[in-house]
This record gives sequence, C-alpha cells and structure tokens, in this order.
Amino acid sequence: MNSHWPVILRSDEIRLQPLRFRDRRKWSHVRAENREWLTEWEATLPRVPGMENDQQLPSFFEMIRSINYEARNGRSYSLMIWHENNLIGQITMGGVIYGAMRGAHIGYWIDRNYANRGFTTQAVTLLTQFGFSELKLHRIEINLRPENAASKRVAEKAGYVFEGLRPRYLHIDGAWRDHHCYVKENHLII
Repeated sequence: MNSHWPVILRSDEIRLQPLRFRDRRKWSHVRAENREWLTEWEATLPRVPGMENDQQLPSFFEMIRSINYEARNGRSYSLMIWHENNLIGQITMGGVIYGAMRGAHIGYWIDRNYANRGFTTQAVTLLTQFGFSELKLHRIEINLRPENAASKRVAEKAGYVFEGLRPRYLHIDGAWRDHHCYVKENHLII
C-alpha cells in the first residue's frame, strides 16, 4: 500500500488531485471540447499482428479504478489539473521505477482555453517536486514530439534539459512517432 495516495498538490493558481467519480461530467466535457486540439498528441494503440484489433478504452469508472490501483501500488500518479473550479487538464507521472534507476516519466494535456498561461509548467513543477521529495526519484523524463513547440517550452521552463532524440518512440495519432527526451535529475540522490 502506498502512503502517498491520494495526493493533492497546490500552487498559487492550480491544484492537482486525483480524478473522482463525481468529476465525470466535467472530465467528459473538457475532453469532448478538446478532442480535435489533442488528437495529434494523443497516444494510440498500435495494430499488433495476431492480436485482436478491437481493443477499447476503459470506461470512466474503470479508468478511475485503474488510476487509483496504479497509484496505490506506486507505479503511476495521474492527477487532474484544476484552476479554481475548472478542470483544465491532466498530468501523469508514470513508469515509476525504484531500485538502481529510481526514475519516471511525465505526460500531460491542457484545455486549449488555458494553454499558454503557465498552468502546465506549474503542474510539471509540482509533480516533479513530488517525485523528487516524496518518492525520492533520481531522474524524471518528459518525452515530446519534436514539432510540439508548446510542450518543449513547458519542459524547458520547468528546468528539464534536452537529452536526445528517441526515434519511433511512442505510438501517437496512429503511427510510431519520434520524440525528444527532456530530463531533470534530483541531485540530492547520490
């Protein structure tokens, strides 16, 4: 059992907290309103020869159960980004690995109506601090598509440093896409 869940992280302008069953209407609305805006950056499921191609996304309730299960087991922390009473995005620190690596990766999306206002950078900063101070991670990555200038600015403003290119790294918008890897290290972990 993970003593870090549920977690709520705050800055002066935003709050990060787990998705709740009662957030369904707000979550569904913001996702529907931003479908076109997010499509080119969203992960997709590749076709795997010999496997059924009818994989479906989980229901809202299954998604919440999965988020909570993964967080309680210390593998992934998915939080909604709130500005006042508005759900404006989501940020996840996933792939959490302990032992000799002590690392993770962060991914995020933001409602287009709240983009370019510093909220995503604040969310990345809060979650990075949580990863370093509470989970005692050594290294956190943000992998982003080279053409995603806004996400690049977020990573750089949050103190992440470009490490290199990862060819065909993730299946995004229907194809294997190259990604730039940005990294931040916790220099307190020796």
